[in-house]
Amino acid sequence: MDIDDILEEAGGQAAAQETSDLQALVRAWVTERSAPEILPWPDSLMERVLQRINHQIELVELQTGNTDPKTNLRLIIVQTELERFKFLVRSFLRSRIAKIDKHALYVLKTASLHSRLSLSELQYAKTHQSILEAHYHSSFLGQFPTSLQKLDDTAGGISMVEQPDIDKAVFLRALRHIEAPIFVQGTDMGFQMRKGDIYVVRWSAIREIVLHGDAELI
Repeated sequence: MDIDDILEEAGGQAAAQETSDLQALVRAWVTERSAPEILPWPDSLMERVLQRINHQIELVELQTGNTDPKTNLRLIIVQTELERFKFLVRSFLRSRIAKIDKHALYVLKTASLHSRLSLSELQYAKTHQSILEAHYHSSFLGQFPTSLQKLDDTAGGISMVEQPDIDKAVFLRALRHIEAPIFVQGTDMGFQMRKGDIYVVRWSAIREIVLHGDAELI
């Protein structure tokens, strides 16, 4: 058996699904990193990816110590693939956690955003905000009058809660033609998206298009 046979044997099982999931995970990571607000948690994708990672870890542990050269080479291939998936998952989660850290109070105050988080992320946001509020209170807020201790005050029509900048400019690539003109709020100019073209536009104008999978951030 030569190297080509070993590679085919190691990667032949569920290769199409694995490649599709890998591409979807890369796209989810890049989109999450580029979008100014937290995006919906890709539940089914992450479930498959995490199951695959656990399976590969079990395989590596089971085959470690085997002296068969063919098995050792297959093990190296599996470990390389495992590290690639682990890197992408870690990077994806770091991007989401960074947004939760920055906008935890806004996320918790906005009920419609709760469904975008996984159960672990929602619990993390609650714990993070609770610890932060306790720290602020013990450090300096406790010395203020009760009326000045709020972190979500809206006195004077100005909210203290920091929100994502949904008018931030983003780069995106159209994945399919969109015939309906896209208008940017505050302007009277519209444009049509053509498959393969790259645009720089406000996130608020193309958010739904990206979420529907008609375009991807780059």
